[in-house]
Amino acid sequence: MKTERDHLLIGLVSISDRASGGVYEDKGLPALQEWFGAALASPWKMETRLIPDERAQIEKTLIELVDEVGCDLVLTTGGTGPSRRDVTPEATLAIATKEMPGFGEQMRQISLQFVPTAILSRQVAVIRETADHAALVLNLPGQPKSIKETLEGLKDEDGKQKVPGIFAAVPYCIDLIGGPYVETHDAVCKAFRPKSAIRPAAR
Repeated sequence: MKTERDHLLIGLVSISDRASGGVYEDKGLPALQEWFGAALASPWKMETRLIPDERAQIEKTLIELVDEVGCDLVLTTGGTGPSRRDVTPEATLAIATKEMPGFGEQMRQISLQFVPTAILSRQVAVIRETADHAALVLNLPGQPKSIKETLEGLKDEDGKQKVPGIFAAVPYCIDLIGGPYVETHDAVCKAFRPKSAIRPAAR
């Protein structure tokens, strides 16, 4: 049986030949850690990995984080373009039980607000299920600015949401696959749930 816990366990995987080889400093993991620190209102913990663009190693890492570590949510950065070494989507699909295409569609919609080359991005999202556990696995862009925009969406000068970010749908998705109840700080990213799925605020 799955052990009940009150915190969200997040796996963060930065995929880069050069960063993992020490050629330059990885920026994806610090950007994600900073964003979650600002966005999440409920308890959370994380596991981080920095690995090269090797499909077999990506698959092994994703399986480890879900099946062995027990992460509820796994986010990757890097390796989603069209070049020969970009194999993150293929590795992600290889470990999937279900594909969640809406996430990739929305990520590209957000990025297209800035650059026409967003259509070259191949980010995917999947569910991986074991006998007693399930996790949502998402491919994110590699640049910190793009990571933030993708997660929280775009707002106008008055702070009104223009284009929803993908994380607004993540807490309810985690509810549906049996994970912990995740709450966010609305000023950063307001989680959306149907009224029937909203729990009363803890006293």
